[in-house]
Amino acid sequence: MNILCLAKKPCKTRQSDRLAELLNGQCHRNGCRLELVWSEYHNHMYELVRELDIGRFDRIVACGGDGTNYQMLNALLYYHEPASLPALAVLPNGRGNSFARDLDIFSFEDGFRTLFSTRTRPVDVCTFSQGQDIYYFVNLMGFGFITDVAARAASFDVLGDFSYVLGVIIETLGLHFHQITLTLDGKTYETENCFVEFCNSRFTGGTMIMAPEARIDDGFFDVVIASPLSRSSLLRTFPRIFRGSHVSHPAIEVIRAQHATVTCSPQKKLLPDGELFGCTPVEIGIKPGLVRYCL
Repeated sequence: MNILCLAKKPCKTRQSDRLAELLNGQCHRNGCRLELVWSEYHNHMYELVRELDIGRFDRIVACGGDGTNYQMLNALLYYHEPASLPALAVLPNGRGNSFARDLDIFSFEDGFRTLFSTRTRPVDVCTFSQGQDIYYFVNLMGFGFITDVAARAASFDVLGDFSYVLGVIIETLGLHFHQITLTLDGKTYETENCFVEFCNSRFTGGTMIMAPEARIDDGFFDVVIASPLSRSSLLRTFPRIFRGSHVSHPAIEVIRAQHATVTCSPQKKLLPDGELFGCTPVEIGIKPGLVRYCL
């Protein structure tokens, strides 16, 4: 089996050497040939994929977090037809690794198990527009409070996991809402809004269960819509996301759909698969079973 590994390069040379040794060792023990390619900066994946003959590979694996998988998927679908792609895989080496959980991948060991498996699963891929350009996500994409928290947390990245907690506190103190016009499968909602998440899979931020009933192969995305909440209600409700019980709150509604259009006032930043990229207005769709991932 020939494997192409697209990996986010660690900051330190010693870490990249250890990771390369681990990847090569695992592939050698399983009788596989590995080609390891480092992604060294944002959007580098596009350059790497354009220059590679992916037809030589039986597997293409993203080694990193949700953002690495997002970059790999968008680069592959930009340059290649979906039917020409080999099975994709995930080696979770990021902070969140949310999408991997829907593939029952919770560790590096799980990732290697699926990488060398012959079993694959068709996975739906969501699309979203930015002007005339189309991009893809497999985990979730949203805007509003949760995206604002992620943007705020990014500015405190040196604080590790505490950066997200700090982001929640700061954004809650300055809590404000926006007006949206949201059309889901032809039905339009015009309302004040706290946040919206379009979920192809269940998890976000690692272990937070944003959409408990979402499935990566049902042909739909689950839209989690949060109406305005008070600061105290938001702080009480937010921890429930780790159990998925937040969806029972009266201010939360979940709607399953296949097509959506969104406009906001003011415009809101987007967060597809953990990447801060783009803004409203946006159109969202879904392509059932567009790619295959290893199981």
